[in-house]
Amino acid sequence: MGRRRIAIRLAGALPLALAAGFGLAAWRSSLAPGGPGPGETAPERVRRGATLAALGYCASCHTAEGGRPYAGGRGIATPFGTIYATNITPDPETGLGRWTLAAFARAMREGVDREGRHLYPAFPYTHYAGLSDADVAALYAFTMTREPVRAEARANALPFPLSWRPLIAGWKLLFFREPRIPGATAPADPGRDPDWHRGAYLAEALSHCGACHTPRNLLGAEIRSRAYAGGEADGWWAPPLDRSSPAPLPWSRDDLARYLADWDPRHGGAAGPMRPVVDAHRAVPAGEIRALAAYTATLYGPTPAGSRTGPVDWPVPPDDPASARGAKTYAGACAVCHESGGGAAGGVPYTTSSLGHRTTLRAPDPRNLLLVLRDGIAPREHAPGPIMPAFGTALTPAQTIDLAAYLRARFSPDGPWPNLDATVREVMRAAGPEARAGRIP
Repeated sequence: MGRRRIAIRLAGALPLALAAGFGLAAWRSSLAPGGPGPGETAPERVRRGATLAALGYCASCHTAEGGRPYAGGRGIATPFGTIYATNITPDPETGLGRWTLAAFARAMREGVDREGRHLYPAFPYTHYAGLSDADVAALYAFTMTREPVRAEARANALPFPLSWRPLIAGWKLLFFREPRIPGATAPADPGRDPDWHRGAYLAEALSHCGACHTPRNLLGAEIRSRAYAGGEADGWWAPPLDRSSPAPLPWSRDDLARYLADWDPRHGGAAGPMRPVVDAHRAVPAGEIRALAAYTATLYGPTPAGSRTGPVDWPVPPDDPASARGAKTYAGACAVCHESGGGAAGGVPYTTSSLGHRTTLRAPDPRNLLLVLRDGIAPREHAPGPIMPAFGTALTPAQTIDLAAYLRARFSPDGPWPNLDATVREVMRAAGPEARAGRIP
């Protein structure tokens, strides 16, 4: 009887012990306020930090549309709700003005802010944990020399209990591991050259490519066993960068270097969330882009699954009314540019020789195509680049459905997209009041 009572008491105490253990693991102390020490914002460090910030495309998340640089406020959509990027200017009240290098390094590598609060992994500290001390110091120097902006952080739109930050400590125990980067946090690969090792460090740590291009589990963690097998970013499909890529043309080092820097005549250029990445690369030395390309090219393997020789145009059923309607829309809205042979062949600049070369039309769903049709593509201000009109208010949903189906049938051998009608209507509903006004039932 005595042993039974002891067992019951132990069983009752176990949840309390587990809760206490979790609380101890979740608790992190605050760090004393401060600022840069002597030499920590030396000009050479700031210059190096500017390059690193461009390679990490920090501004693309920490700058709201139309907002001040690095002042935060941009909403990052996740399956769990919207997380708003914080102000990382050196404003002492609302930004990082009272952060020391130690506090900055802890946030970058451990996902804990100066006050001891756990940070949501929308901030990719799971990748930044692989950064060198010198690079963290350079990023700190750059950050602390930006123009201070007073901008209060917006509250995240997350339901309870996900809004309870200590819960992130449990997520970290399950999923947070320092990235293993050859030549940095893991032994170098003797069969690879310095460019490849530099590219591995950039891709796996600072540029955090896997954050978008790797699928995630139900709790939002990258599935490391399927690294670079494709993912999502801001509602866009992020294509695989591994052997499973459906790219109709293989990606070489040179192709990737051109694509990551601006535009590749064979594959085209970036759109959606990848466009700010390429724009940021304009401030980066060419050698860094070549290194990223050298590493990424090896992820694909010798021949990606989608790559093939043969036709890029496929037979479209001639007696299908929907195909005929889609072909008519294509002829009126698209062909004048996309049938010109591409910029490299003397056609319209910043077009490929065939839409059949674009990975978008080999995607598992039509979202990327529909988003480009809806919103168009605009070049950077006062700079040359790809341009395409936005058809979100010019085409009806029915015309968009027919056009997307025609493009898929003509430029891909993969068969019709499932649920195309529903996807078109979902995407077009999100186009704004102009598209919604009387156009979508």
